[in-house]
Amino acid sequence: MGIRFVLMVNKQGQTRLAQYYEYLTVEERRTLEGEIVRKCLARNEHQCSFVEHRNYKIVYRRYASLFFLVGVDDGENELAILEFIHLLVETMDRHFGNVCELDIMFHLEKVHFMLEEMVMNGCIVETGKANILTPIQLMDKTS
Repeated sequence: MGIRFVLMVNKQGQTRLAQYYEYLTVEERRTLEGEIVRKCLARNEHQCSFVEHRNYKIVYRRYASLFFLVGVDDGENELAILEFIHLLVETMDRHFGNVCELDIMFHLEKVHFMLEEMVMNGCIVETGKANILTPIQLMDKTS
């Protein structure tokens, strides 16, 4: 398994989306998120986007007011994960039109669905934006 979790956090450190691919209790998740968010938000834009924390490697990227944080295994390719984050943002941009924090908050189920289309059991399984968005567009048409 490569990806352990995906977090989307605003500049104030509030978690807007959390998807875990390994079992952690709610208390463990809350503690882990707090530690990671404090560590990543304290860094400036001149520092690299990779941080080691506990037994994870955290790869993060900031887009406007949102931070996208991905926890991976130690042997995972950091640049590939940065590309994954960028693909996720581009996919959300295509669907929502310049995605913002409110889009994620009001359409949380769609963002989770996009992640589920892209990542299965911690492995990236789909990178085609059209393939990711087709089921969501079909759901939108029927509702």
